[in-house]
Amino acid sequence: MPVYEFLCDACGDFTAVRRVSERDAACNCPRCGQPSARVLLTAPKLGVMSSSQRNAHMTNERSAHQPLSSAEYKERHRHGPGCGCCNGAKNRKTNVSADGAKSFPGTRPWMISH
Repeated sequence: MPVYEFLCDACGDFTAVRRVSERDAACNCPRCGQPSARVLLTAPKLGVMSSSQRNAHMTNERSAHQPLSSAEYKERHRHGPGCGCCNGAKNRKTNVSADGAKSFPGTRPWMISH
């Protein structure tokens, strides 16, 4: 749950952990009990994490809602990332001309072969 800042007229500012649905409602001051309005006193904090952590969190979140059976997992993860046979991509072969120049039909026509 997010942390929101509130300002009490008598006691000053304080923070409270609240549900997002309650973000605009007044919060009672923990010291004096008066209803206090929400304010923005500091800049929001950004949660910065590495891409590997972010991917792990996304995987955990996805598996909580759509768990795969062991057979489905094996079927989806037969090969590594970029595998052309599992994701429906056509297997494209390299065309080699008589002089040895290579071309890759349909992939990147703007590239010059080596």
